[in-house]
Amino acid sequence: MGLQFPDGFLWGGAVAANQLEGAYNEDGKGWSTQDVSPNGIKGPITETPTEDNMKLVGIDFYHRYKEDIKLFAEMGFKVFRTSIAWSRIFPKGDELEPNEQGLQFYDDLFDECHKYGIEPLVTISHYETPLHLSKHYNGWVNRKLVEFYERYARVVFSRYKNKVKYWLTFNEINSILEEPFMSGGIYTPKKELSKQDLYQAVHHEFVASAMAVKIGHELAPGAQIGCMVLSMPTYPLTPNPDDVIAAMEFEHKNYFFADVHVRGYYPGYMKRYFRENNISIHMEPGDEEILKHTVDFISFSYYVSTCQTADPVKLEARGGNLIGGVANPYLQASEWGWQIDPQGLRYVMNMFYDRYQKPLFIVENGLGAVDQLITNGHGEKTVEDDYRIKYLNDHLVQVAEAIADGVEVMGYTSWGCIDLVSASTAELKKRYGFIYVDRHDDGSGTLERYRKKSFHWYKEVIATNGQSLQR
Repeated sequence: MGLQFPDGFLWGGAVAANQLEGAYNEDGKGWSTQDVSPNGIKGPITETPTEDNMKLVGIDFYHRYKEDIKLFAEMGFKVFRTSIAWSRIFPKGDELEPNEQGLQFYDDLFDECHKYGIEPLVTISHYETPLHLSKHYNGWVNRKLVEFYERYARVVFSRYKNKVKYWLTFNEINSILEEPFMSGGIYTPKKELSKQDLYQAVHHEFVASAMAVKIGHELAPGAQIGCMVLSMPTYPLTPNPDDVIAAMEFEHKNYFFADVHVRGYYPGYMKRYFRENNISIHMEPGDEEILKHTVDFISFSYYVSTCQTADPVKLEARGGNLIGGVANPYLQASEWGWQIDPQGLRYVMNMFYDRYQKPLFIVENGLGAVDQLITNGHGEKTVEDDYRIKYLNDHLVQVAEAIADGVEVMGYTSWGCIDLVSASTAELKKRYGFIYVDRHDDGSGTLERYRKKSFHWYKEVIATNGQSLQR
């Protein structure tokens, strides 16, 4: 029997507003944390936006989205994951009234998607807290952000309730543990941030996320609202029980975020961690009730797996998607040191589904690589990205294996379906897309779009509902 994907499987691609829109100061938009992060997570941040920040222009999606949505439709996308830039809607974040021009842009964008039968999948907060909320309130450390986020969520659910069926509350919410500024808008430098303040900020995000689920279900009863976590399956480096426990404890830090979103309460293992680290979460009256507004599905990113060990000598950090670990001796790595493990995707899907019995949505997966634009034998400019095709093929085969295991999967959106600026490095040379964008790290380029070889490959995958994939 061939690979089986369910009827109605949502094939598509994923992006984030701050990595492709550009137009950072147009139509009333305020500054976000991304506008002062010209080097990605490597830092340092700047006081104001600077010309060397590639995200200020991105790929000019703000002005070219019609051209890009048409290309996505040509591939056959059923769904397009993007985010709303919070600072387009509330430029400072703490205003009482939203910016109408910002709201209108997303009306137009979602209308363009529907023109081609593409469903938007919208992340409410994707790594771009309004800079004012970061500087003046210290981001999510401050309880006031719950109020500001609630107001923002209420506005976008009210405005787009007839245009958006699928919503995510926060992108890779667990990444706040490693990148508190990018993920949580926390202005306190990471090395000075206490665990108490960090986990209090996490609590505030949990409350805001649950509140958004409650508001979304009230204002848009047909909508499905999910959480979004960075998944990183973790293997013990050896069968030594100490390594097994080290891997379990590492995974707990990630499962914690899905556990609260799906189960609606704090798990025992985290209460132990809080006790042992003198962390006391301050809860306002009603917080425990709010947390019971749980998500409809679990979405996640998957790029790498990692290993853990209790042996301090072997605990050398290994590059991964924000969260490090120990190199797996059985795996190869990408140009950026991210180890490639297609079977890890099947494994983590089974782990999530066994744990929660909730539908899953793979909303990020892809290969960042240096692509070379060439002219082929037909005189067309393209990229011969067989390495990307192999990566995606092998991961999608494992998605099919997980489906055969009985895992319920809503869809798959490949990360960076069109080239965009990297979140982690703020580079354009680290490309993920099916569509090549002629823009480079020195700011040069025409911004013209070109179909890569993988464009035609993915079009065939979607057209055959996965039957064209190669085991």
